[in-house]
Amino acid sequence: MKNWKKDSWKDCTIKHIPPYKDQNKLDKIIARLNTFPPLVFAGECNNLKAELAKATERKAFLVQGGDCAESFKEFSANNIRDTFRVILQMSAVITSEMKVPVIKLGRIAGQFTKPRSSDTETVNGTTLNSYYGDSVNGIEFTKEAREPDPERLLRAYSQSASTLNLLRSFAQGGFANLRKVNSWNMGFVKSSKEGKKYEKIANQITEYLDFMDAVGINTEQVIDLNTVDFYTSHEGLHLPYEEALTRVDSLSNKVYCTSAHFIWIGDRTRFIDSAHVEFCRGINNPIGIKCGPSLDPDELLKIIDILNPENEAGKISLIFRYGEENIDQHLPVLVDTINKHNKTVLWISDPMHGNTVKSSEGLKTRDFSSLLNETTKAIHILKSKGSHLGGIHLEMTGQNVTECTGGLYKLSDKDLHSRYHTHCDPRLNANQALELSFNIAEEMEKNGH
Repeated sequence: MKNWKKDSWKDCTIKHIPPYKDQNKLDKIIARLNTFPPLVFAGECNNLKAELAKATERKAFLVQGGDCAESFKEFSANNIRDTFRVILQMSAVITSEMKVPVIKLGRIAGQFTKPRSSDTETVNGTTLNSYYGDSVNGIEFTKEAREPDPERLLRAYSQSASTLNLLRSFAQGGFANLRKVNSWNMGFVKSSKEGKKYEKIANQITEYLDFMDAVGINTEQVIDLNTVDFYTSHEGLHLPYEEALTRVDSLSNKVYCTSAHFIWIGDRTRFIDSAHVEFCRGINNPIGIKCGPSLDPDELLKIIDILNPENEAGKISLIFRYGEENIDQHLPVLVDTINKHNKTVLWISDPMHGNTVKSSEGLKTRDFSSLLNETTKAIHILKSKGSHLGGIHLEMTGQNVTECTGGLYKLSDKDLHSRYHTHCDPRLNANQALELSFNIAEEMEKNGH
């Protein structure tokens, strides 16, 4: 913590934070956010860190999922409920197969800002600012919409607060009760092959609960059967916003970023002297680090030492995103480096970002078989190195979208236009997310998780 302050990131190299024309207006908005209540609490962040520590010991598994980028337009209670419901279904599948608890972590209630490969975008000869996410600017290709507007940060905070309020109600108010396990099966999923497989698991769970009641255990009184812990996460990209929501916990006197329980550093902002690394150095939240083909393992070691000098279990998760064709080349080297230096990390597979391609229709998409192949390779590579896969990180939605090709229903390029709704990158729909969870769980079970 030497020389760290919540704004010391300003003295480091800053990337992927778009410039605002009216700095005075931005400063006023940030000052207002400084007075707003925290979105999450220190105790919740500590609980998540403890659960992630268990996952490093094979005693739990992480499911992290949600939108590529949340939007103001698609904000609704139904969308939040459906994403929450799919994560519950995936968790039931994985727990049933692997016999370990699942940590439920949403890419939600804060995933409003995205890094871009270029600061500008050109369409039909017109060049405008790139779309950086709804908390920065609008997706519409007009000069006015693409101008970064600090007022959007207030709306992002408000939507995050509303989302968290609903998620807490779902998690603690009865929706997550295991007696409701059959009702989590949505209409368009229920009739699918995955839905049928899930239904068998749900029926088994119901039979177990009936048995417990029959032998005198009142399952309605067992909190763990009626509620779940659900955590939130996002890329900590917009540092002025993150700084505004960084607070000192009154009980422990430690510093936490209260915009989410879990913050990750992206592949484009992960480097020595990064403003994002400097910011994360001082907060006590669990931290994710995205690891792509550009990663230098030796530099990563230095970053881990900066972020987690005491090698605390549960503090650092490595979210690797190599792609099906590159994982054999890069992951073994990274695992060897981490193991050689005895770093305690949680290995999380992100099969989405390294497998993005352009369809014949000109849309960004991902082939389901590539996602499946990358996760299978990851499981085998980690096992061969004496480590294990501890979690999965997915861009997914509970909506019946057609954005990724393949899967049991063999969606093709021609199907993409049917329900292609993403603001940014293609997402798995509920069927595909459930299919992937079955495959991961079965593969992990075969490999002796």
